Amino acid sequence: MIGAFLNALGILLGALWGLARREPPSAALQKYFQSALGAGIAFCGFQLLWQNVSGNFFAILKQIFIAVLAVVLGNWLGKILALQKISNHLGRYAAARLGGGTASAPPRAGDGLVATTILFCAAPLGIVGAVTDGLADYFLPLALKAVMDGLAMTSFVKLFRWPVALAAVPVFAFLNLLALAIRLGVKTWLELPALLASVNAAAALIVCATALVVLGVRRVELANYLPALAVAPLLTRLLG
Repeated sequence: MIGAFLNALGILLGALWGLARREPPSAALQKYFQSALGAGIAFCGFQLLWQNVSGNFFAILKQIFIAVLAVVLGNWLGKILALQKISNHLGRYAAARLGGGTASAPPRAGDGLVATTILFCAAPLGIVGAVTDGLADYFLPLALKAVMDGLAMTSFVKLFRWPVALAAVPVFAFLNLLALAIRLGVKTWLELPALLASVNAAAALIVCATALVVLGVRRVELANYLPALAVAPLLTRLLG
């Protein structure tokens, strides 16, 4: 799976950059990267949607309607399952690990490794990217996540030093295994091209929502939308 490899590579390169630089990236540079990443993620979402709708105008409209309905129902199901609350709990746990150091007791490398692994593995963009990589070899979401994680790692590595870069290993293993499970298990079940396209179309809308978060346009509970990836093929079978 290319996407998992790129994500791990981005983490390692970010760690090397962070160790090589004496000063953290300036606020202006961080803002530039934020805008560029937001635009790149939005482009990724629209491109993925474009690649997975076909036919005449009414057929395309129906496919987009199914994807939107899947996202709405998926969000409702995600709220029932409290996926965002689980994600927030993991984020608070990771933040506690990252801020656990004091002047007399500096932060431990193990805490940084655990915290960064949780943050990088639990990101909804990573899960969506692993799904699209497994179903359609579309690894661009994970490539963009690699840049995001690499930029974050430039700060983490200054606090916890080089051992925190080892987070690339469990991140690679998690995303690779997830994409491989999708490829070998789910893809064979979704034997019809329309079912595969419906999952990718729903994933595209979630990616577009991620762009809103990265650009700071709107706060979106992304984890709650993940069930849409399972709802989309069910709706496609139901609605034809």
